[in-house]
Amino acid sequence: MKKLMLLSLFFVSTLLSAQKPIEIKLWPDGAPNSNGMTQQVENGPTYVAEPTLTVYPAKESNGLAIVACPGGGYAHLALSHEGHDMASWFNSQGITYAVLKYRMPNGNNEVPLSDARQALRIMRQYANEWSIRKVGIMGSSAGGHLASTAATHITDSETRPDFQILFYPVITMDPTYTHMGSHDNLLGKNPSKELEQAYSNELQVTSQTPQAFILHSSDDDVVPVANSVNYYSALVKNKVPASLHTYPVGGHGWGFRDNFIYKRQWTGELEKWLREINK
Repeated sequence: MKKLMLLSLFFVSTLLSAQKPIEIKLWPDGAPNSNGMTQQVENGPTYVAEPTLTVYPAKESNGLAIVACPGGGYAHLALSHEGHDMASWFNSQGITYAVLKYRMPNGNNEVPLSDARQALRIMRQYANEWSIRKVGIMGSSAGGHLASTAATHITDSETRPDFQILFYPVITMDPTYTHMGSHDNLLGKNPSKELEQAYSNELQVTSQTPQAFILHSSDDDVVPVANSVNYYSALVKNKVPASLHTYPVGGHGWGFRDNFIYKRQWTGELEKWLREINK
């Protein structure tokens, strides 16, 4: 009971560190591509009329910034426990934190990635204003696939993240162990093998892939833990610094929820890792 009370007080205290969020339109002059959606349709993917980046600047920046990509199977967005709920905790460490509200693919697999890359550009455009030296990308579930795609499909220095943080991520598009909902929503139900391989990010790791912190539960029956294990192995093979943390139980989709029994462990380990990469 005492430990639970102390943990609750710790997380409540981080609320005091939150700054008023700033909402930035990703594409004020119009996006360079389209998913064909103009309104919300019944039983369809979430219609994001205006993709945005909601930024929580740290009061006393330590130089780090994170763009968070919530999950949702490339059909919707878990904006709370995999997005906004973490803002105060990151701010309390001096980290500027931003939540990306990205567009769904809806037949165009390039749309989410273009939004993620634009979010990284925007953070770097404000680097002086928010005292940012390193910009990382974070993602949960399908958002972890988007984050790892941004980390492995690098086109220029402006959109290359300096580090990546992945919560129970979808990594592969291999039908034998991917999350088929994410697979079908991103690539369609009958994609070519070449397209599946292109978005199987364990196959896209190089020595230029940014360092990674990965979390997963061994009993995840939505996104098999092999996604994280194989990605970690590919990072190590390419001599990319990587940290993999697996927990025996917890299932899928815990994010920043208090009912995940290893919350104290993962927050402590991630906090230490972030301090180390910031030295």
